[in-house]
Amino acid sequence: MTAARSRPDLPPTGGWDDGSVTDEPTHGVGPWQGEWPTDERYDRELLEHGDTRNVVDEYRYWTMEAIVADLDAKRHGFHVAIENWQHDMNIGSIVRSANAFLAEAVHIIGRRRWNRRGAMVTDRYQHVIHHPDVESFRAWMDERGIPIIAVDNVGEALPVDKAELPERCVFLFGQEGPGLTDEALAAASSHIEITQYGSTRSMNASAAGAVVMYEWCRRWA
Repeated sequence: MTAARSRPDLPPTGGWDDGSVTDEPTHGVGPWQGEWPTDERYDRELLEHGDTRNVVDEYRYWTMEAIVADLDAKRHGFHVAIENWQHDMNIGSIVRSANAFLAEAVHIIGRRRWNRRGAMVTDRYQHVIHHPDVESFRAWMDERGIPIIAVDNVGEALPVDKAELPERCVFLFGQEGPGLTDEALAAASSHIEITQYGSTRSMNASAAGAVVMYEWCRRWA
């Protein structure tokens, strides 16, 4: 297998597991037909036995390391962060959406362990960075000149469709229910919200993450 290109600014991909998860199966493709490709990106076991992973056709039969290296060459300029004080089940789904929208990295603030099941193995292809507290998270972003945008329907938050979304930024989400902590809100340079029209006060954190990431991609991708 080939090794992924190194990213000195980011740690290895992956999260902290609460249970064993295997790659989400799809119908996929069977064994390679005809003469095998010689490109080192291809995995010989997959060529021999087939590839049922949930990956786009471009990456069929590629090694995981080769896929990560290719993604690293074209990742978008936004990051995603979420506070993890209550072991939120939404984190895995946010990681999966971050992979779908090609985020630079996902940052988990608070507890190191998180439930990977919602990620459906996409954390293998996505950089996941842990910060023990908001202060260390803010320092990491300040050091790299990345503005923090809090996503919560509080105070004078601007609707995401009308707010400025810089090409380089990090979207910060809170826990399901209580939302962002006061410390997290204070660390942000701006605050945005998603316009809602029904009776509930807030929407699911992972759904909110997907909406905001899509809006960024609509403007910049």
